[in-house]
Amino acid sequence: MEEKEMVNKTIEEEQIDLNIEVPDIPDYVIEIKDLYKGYGKKEVLKGLDLKVKKGEVFGYIGKNGIGKSTTIDCIVGLKDYDSGEILVLGKDVKTQSLDVKQQIGYVPSEPVTYESMTGNEYLQFIGSSYGMIQASFNKNYNFLVKKFGMNVIDMNRKIKEYSHGMKQKICLMASLIHNPKVWILDEPTVGLDIIVYEVLLKMIKDFAAFGKTVFVTSHNIELVSKVCDRVAIINDGKIAEIIDFKKEPLKRKDLNKIFMKIYGGND
Repeated sequence: MEEKEMVNKTIEEEQIDLNIEVPDIPDYVIEIKDLYKGYGKKEVLKGLDLKVKKGEVFGYIGKNGIGKSTTIDCIVGLKDYDSGEILVLGKDVKTQSLDVKQQIGYVPSEPVTYESMTGNEYLQFIGSSYGMIQASFNKNYNFLVKKFGMNVIDMNRKIKEYSHGMKQKICLMASLIHNPKVWILDEPTVGLDIIVYEVLLKMIKDFAAFGKTVFVTSHNIELVSKVCDRVAIINDGKIAEIIDFKKEPLKRKDLNKIFMKIYGGND
């Protein structure tokens, strides 16, 4: 792996001190302003406005086909949008896309990898694409392999031989290998066993404890209510309601009822 001075802190180092602050991050890490996105004649996002704060776990929920994944695809640069503005760490995702992508860790709703590679080769490839120095890569790699319950044999198998759950683990590991400032998760628990599910919950909380930001969509209301600081519910192309659990902690247990009320009892 080519040595470039881009990633100078490792996940493992940050595990030592959860009070480490991440410098040079604006108060609002993700800002979406008047966002419109349609497919043909169908408008999906209709003037969406949203702000996600530094150091919070932000949940983004809604029923199927309502625009959750479309919003994420626009944030990470996988889809263009019709009008509006998206800023990540103060940078425009259209005009400064490479800068934005360097700071994001993204997990899609379905595992997407190069299946002809081994798990080890794939993570090496991802690390190289972020210009990681070998020492940082090695520390993060060893930390993540252990955290997600993989082993040397697993990591040297072709990804095409993996179960769905193992592929999801590799995607989670790839999203964190470069120690990003923003972790974006689209339905991250699909295919995970209960042990890895609990590990993921802890990692989400720890990630935010470093002063970084997690943006997560999930149909798993239990996960959202457990780990999120705030939750936005999207309906009809806009934000229907934002719930701040720090200000209203009792609403954690009522999140499912709030969700169903917004959709008139229809999921």
